[in-house]
Amino acid sequence: MDVLSKPTNISIEEYLEGEIVAEVRHEYLGGAVHAMAGGTVNHSAISLNVGGVLFGALRGNKCRVFNSDIKVRLELSDHTRFYYPDVQVVCDSNSGTSHYQERPVVVVEVLSESTRRTDLGGKRDAYLAIPTLKVLLFVESEAATALVFRRKPSGGFAEEFYSGIDAVIDLPEIEASLPLADAFDGIVF
Repeated sequence: MDVLSKPTNISIEEYLEGEIVAEVRHEYLGGAVHAMAGGTVNHSAISLNVGGVLFGALRGNKCRVFNSDIKVRLELSDHTRFYYPDVQVVCDSNSGTSHYQERPVVVVEVLSESTRRTDLGGKRDAYLAIPTLKVLLFVESEAATALVFRRKPSGGFAEEFYSGIDAVIDLPEIEASLPLADAFDGIVF
C-alpha cells in the first residue's frame, strides 16, 4: 500500500513524498488526501489555451505561468491544503526544484460539471485566502463564459462575469489580458 492510499490522515511530508512517485495526482486538505479525476478534451484544451495566452503576454516579465503539474500550497488558519490549479501565474516563485508554489497572483480553474461544486465552494474560499492572490478566474468548459474574483484595493474581492466570445478579461495586475476568443480557440460546444 503506498502512502497515498492510507485511509487515515497523513503528514505534509508524507503527502509531498508520495506525490513525487504517484501515478495519480492527489489534493491534500489538512491531512486528508483525495485523488483527482481526469478531465475532458475541452477542459484540457481551454487550460492550455489560457496558459498559452498568459505565457505569451508575460514573456520577458518576472511573472511566470505554471500549468496543472505544479501544486499551490495554501496555509489556512487551521490547516494546510495543496491544490493543482489548471493555470497559475506567480511573480515571486519558489526554487526551480520545488514541487509547489506558495504565492500565486492569478489562479485559473476550468469548470466542469464534475468539479463545479468543489471549485466554486471550498476551493474558491481557500484560494481567496491566499494573501498574494489578486485574481481568481473560473472559466467554463461548456460555454464561452468566465467568472472572475478580483481583489479590491479596500479589501475583499469583487465578482465580475464575462460572457461571449468577444469578451476580454483585462488583467492589469500582471499587465496582460485574456480574450475569451483565445481561451476558447478550437473549442466546440
